Amino acid sequence: MLIARRADTRARADFATWKMLAKLNGASALPQEARDFLAAYQKFLKQMSDADASEATIVLMYRSYYAEMGGAGAAPEIPSRQNEPAADNVTAFRRPAPKPKQAAAHPAGQAAKPKLPVALIFICLVIVYVGIRYFWK
Repeated sequence: MLIARRADTRARADFATWKMLAKLNGASALPQEARDFLAAYQKFLKQMSDADASEATIVLMYRSYYAEMGGAGAAPEIPSRQNEPAADNVTAFRRPAPKPKQAAAHPAGQAAKPKLPVALIFICLVIVYVGIRYFWK
């Protein structure tokens, strides 16, 4: 059953890739096996809907891959996957609500300390420097 699941997963991935390359006019770069499966898909597409043709082509690919991967006998039936929405915990992106601006309060709830102007700090440093030079001599 492990080989069957791998073959099915590989068939679905390869078919989706090959189909997209064919839509982008890149089918000539595909290997012959891929072109053969796409030709079978085109034949199925003339007889049935796109979803049914895709599933029928994937079944052909699955059987081929199952035998290629060393599966013994006929490939077991794998239930077809339903196109159900994924049930996961991913949510749509929403912009966070704007936070109200606090004018005088610090984010931690403490009052903001008044800042000394740069000029005042510079003047103090000059006074200290001149004082040290004056008293050092």
